[in-house]
Formats: sequence, C-alpha cells, structure tokens
Amino acid sequence: MNVLVLYYSKGGNTRRLAEAIADGARSVDDTMVVLKHTDEVTKEDFLAADGIVAGSPVYFGSMAAALKAVFDEFVGVRRQMENKIGAAFATSGDPSGGKETTMLAIIQAFLIYGMVIVGDPLSATGHYGTACVGVPDVKALDNGAKLGRRVARIARRIRE
Repeated sequence: MNVLVLYYSKGGNTRRLAEAIADGARSVDDTMVVLKHTDEVTKEDFLAADGIVAGSPVYFGSMAAALKAVFDEFVGVRRQMENKIGAAFATSGDPSGGKETTMLAIIQAFLIYGMVIVGDPLSATGHYGTACVGVPDVKALDNGAKLGRRVARIARRIRE
C-alpha cells in the first residue's frame, strides 16, 4: 500500500500539516508513505500511489500555482490514476481565507484524474479535508493524522 502526501509550502505551515497526514497514513499496517514537496514529486510517485493527499496554502482562493502545475504536467498519466484515492488539505492566514475553495480546486483535479474522493472522517470535521489557520495546532495535526489514516485504509479496501 502506497500513499503519496504531496504539498506546496512556502512558510512551513502546510508542510507541518502534511507531516501529520503522513504520520497518520504510516500508522496503518503495511503502508508506505512518500512525503514530497511539489518541487520533488515525479510521475512515478503518482503512478506508484494507491492514494494521494494533496495540500496547499490558499492563494487567491485556490491552490498554489506550483501544485496546479503538477496536476497539469502529469495529465498524461490521468487514465492510470482512475479509482485511486484522492484527498485534500489546505492552510490559510485567515479564518475566512478560502480553505474550502482551495480544497475543492484540488478535489476537482482529482475528479478529472478519475480518482475516488475521500474527505476527512466524521471524527475530525467530516468535510472536504483537513484545514487550519496559521501554524497547525494540536487539533489540526490530529485531524490531519485522521485524514491520513482514512486515506490509507480506504485505499487498501479499494485495492483489495
């Protein structure tokens, strides 16, 4: 079982949340997690993943251009991504800073790739994914871990 946690982070907050998501996925037996910044990810990482959790800070109500560029660049493997799990997370500098619209933009990209979308579990927020304002606090990190576990577990079920 392979889970890719893909993120863009300039100030470090999105990276911190990505690390919590990766830790949650790693807590599921026999799950290998690849944690990659948008500058490091490859098509091979996409293809090897049974699930991808992608995150971004909010930039003008949407994902950062660097994350969008990854989705644009890897469109050639789109048909090979069908039925894999996709999930989203976001960070912002303001409570009404566009986290949900950013996660929806990521989710739209996953839908175009033919992926199965997973939100965060009801034990977290039960919404589009995990999000926080500023530095992720204990609750946000816990919700991130829950999302990572959920993605790994559901990806395993689909793979079986």
